[in-house]
Amino acid sequence: MSCCGGKEIKEHFLDEAVDLTLIDDVLNEYKDIKGSLITILQYAQEVYGFLPLSVLEHIANVTGLNSSQVYGVATFYTQFRLNPVGEHLIMLCKGTACHVNGADRIEEAIIEELGIEDGETTADDLFTLNNVACLGCCSLSPVMMIDGETYGSLTPDKTKDILKGLKEESLSNKEGKE
Repeated sequence: MSCCGGKEIKEHFLDEAVDLTLIDDVLNEYKDIKGSLITILQYAQEVYGFLPLSVLEHIANVTGLNSSQVYGVATFYTQFRLNPVGEHLIMLCKGTACHVNGADRIEEAIIEELGIEDGETTADDLFTLNNVACLGCCSLSPVMMIDGETYGSLTPDKTKDILKGLKEESLSNKEGKE
């Protein structure tokens, strides 16, 4: 299937061999309910961590929706991820208050500390950086959220310290499991 000037739409989706039966319960519950695609996609992302191509195609087949409709929703909403994310998902607010209060300096600190840009994952799969439009924490600006925890009134040094602490914690947890 092509779009956007003839480019293959599927080239934007990562595929991984996954157990498609893990989402059968939610598909059976919602497949015949009009307007439930977002709910199905949210559940699938929760199960797999992102939305592999095979999952999107499976959802289209089971629900009877056109695959381009499923792809369209998955690519339109920023909540959906088409690629795996690191152990720690960093959502950096780039809204007006955060921008005015130094979000660009915070992004520079993240790039310097982790060596990744917006949308990228570190080579060790520990961190993924996603810039977002707003986290709704304007009074704490500049702000980032990592794994659901909000970090506000950030400075570049404070940001680097947070990232170093999370990295040390992840490494010690891995060592404890071995």
